[in-house]
Amino acid sequence: MGIMGKGKILKIYIGETDKWGHEPLYHALIKKFKKAGLAGATVVRGIEGFGLNSRIKSAHILQLSEDLPLIIEVVDKAEKIETILPEVKEMVKEGLITIEDVDVITYVANQKKD
Repeated sequence: MGIMGKGKILKIYIGETDKWGHEPLYHALIKKFKKAGLAGATVVRGIEGFGLNSRIKSAHILQLSEDLPLIIEVVDKAEKIETILPEVKEMVKEGLITIEDVDVITYVANQKKD
């Protein structure tokens, strides 16, 4: 499977302690994206940030937070992103969801199987 050319990037901003049932929300989302056959997804852990509630969450040693910001990025064709969006909106009870246009230049995988 590969994508080239025009695509979309779905970005989801949440906290690392957010849950979906009994598991971390970020993990539940990644599993959902994989099951849906999306091209790929990445979770990035922020070292500092704040959101709507204006509380700064930091990895700084003097202010160590247990709820650092996470960004989940998913890149695929527009149709596939739009198909999964209702489920994402249902799962993300608190956070920010954005979609942007992207130009996919290269998307290649190692020939080895995981």
